[in-house]
Amino acid sequence: MLFFASAQTSEARDLSGREMDQLVRQVLSGDAILRVEAVERLSAQAGPEAAAGLIQALRFSFENGADIVGALRAVTGADAGSRWHDWMLWQQAHPEIEPFDGFDRFKADVMAQLDPNFRLFLQAGIAHEIRLEEIVWGGVIKDGIPALVNPTHLQPSEADYLVPDEPVFGVEINGDARAYPLRVLDWHEMFNDVIGGVPLALAYCTLCGSGILYETTVSGQPAPFVFGSSGFLYRSNKLMYDRQTHSLWNQFTGRPVVGPLTGSGIELAVRPVAITSWRDWLARHPDTTVLSLDTGHDRDYTPGRPYGTYFASPDLMFPALVPDKNLAPKDFVFVLRAGENEMAWPLTRFEGGRVINDAVGDIDVVLIGDAATRTVRAYEAGGRDFVAGYEDLALLADGEAWRIEEESLIGPDDARLARLPGHIAFWFAWSGFSDGALLATE
Repeated sequence: MLFFASAQTSEARDLSGREMDQLVRQVLSGDAILRVEAVERLSAQAGPEAAAGLIQALRFSFENGADIVGALRAVTGADAGSRWHDWMLWQQAHPEIEPFDGFDRFKADVMAQLDPNFRLFLQAGIAHEIRLEEIVWGGVIKDGIPALVNPTHLQPSEADYLVPDEPVFGVEINGDARAYPLRVLDWHEMFNDVIGGVPLALAYCTLCGSGILYETTVSGQPAPFVFGSSGFLYRSNKLMYDRQTHSLWNQFTGRPVVGPLTGSGIELAVRPVAITSWRDWLARHPDTTVLSLDTGHDRDYTPGRPYGTYFASPDLMFPALVPDKNLAPKDFVFVLRAGENEMAWPLTRFEGGRVINDAVGDIDVVLIGDAATRTVRAYEAGGRDFVAGYEDLALLADGEAWRIEEESLIGPDDARLARLPGHIAFWFAWSGFSDGALLATE
């Protein structure tokens, strides 16, 4: 446990929230004298509640960063390092430290300097269930990563831009099969579409390696939600927003966490989605359609163009603690999202193509996957043990063949076992945003 020495002095109690608000604003002033005076006074008189403002200032200060770090050491009694990234990790590790009164207004004002539209998301007194001090700017303005809404689709014969081995998100609902190439979604990170008559959004956080398919129709809401990218992150995870209320939502949990819908109890239902190769998806679904490159946006849709360097690196781009060391932060896992029954399997378990029988809570499951294409599908097993069949589209249980479809396994006498929702993600995201973060063992 750290002891915050400066907070114990009588001087540390001299500054009101209003005064700390004024001083942290001065830290960002263009006047060098005001900056120095503000840092000196905060160092001498503020307690740890000033840390959030100083950390925010450190992100956007290019001339007095060392002085701000000195002030952070003085007000916290800690030495987290010399970078904004270091102090963000320290802040995440200390949820017991609350920022000064008025920090929400300060945060909103700072972010509005980057994009006035950020005031749609952050204002004084805004309801929130995540720490505002941990919301960070992702480097783009609101909708700077533009979501696709009811995008144009092509027949396979028209999609001559695709190559057989490239990855796609594959979805089939009520016989309607769609392919969404990652080379396109890397640039847009969100689609809102209707598949098989069901309004859906694929929330794709490239930083988390996770594309999660959500139902957007929610009981009690007058229309399906339409989502976009806010430009903000939380623990290296995108905060999406709905266009109806401008609430911020956690991409990984499907819950509104800042804004009017906070505390509503809404949690979007997860649908199954598969990452697979275009070759394999087309072989399974010759009647599929595929996303057109005519998106209405001018982007270089060459595979790997926007995030190739990030995907090739073991490092995170933005600060997020990774307390669970069972896997490396950016190891891929397949995450089963069946309500209260959630578990992750390392993608390496599926090397060479594997069929895995397991149990999650009181549900018997069977997973069919191939690490080479990041493809995993999960189904209810109904108490059966499955093995790979003699064809790519078949499994065997008790010597009887079961056909692998997107929505279910189909067995003798048209018996069906339902597909279970799940998706691929980096380990740091799953372990950081799930309760318990269960990891399947051998």
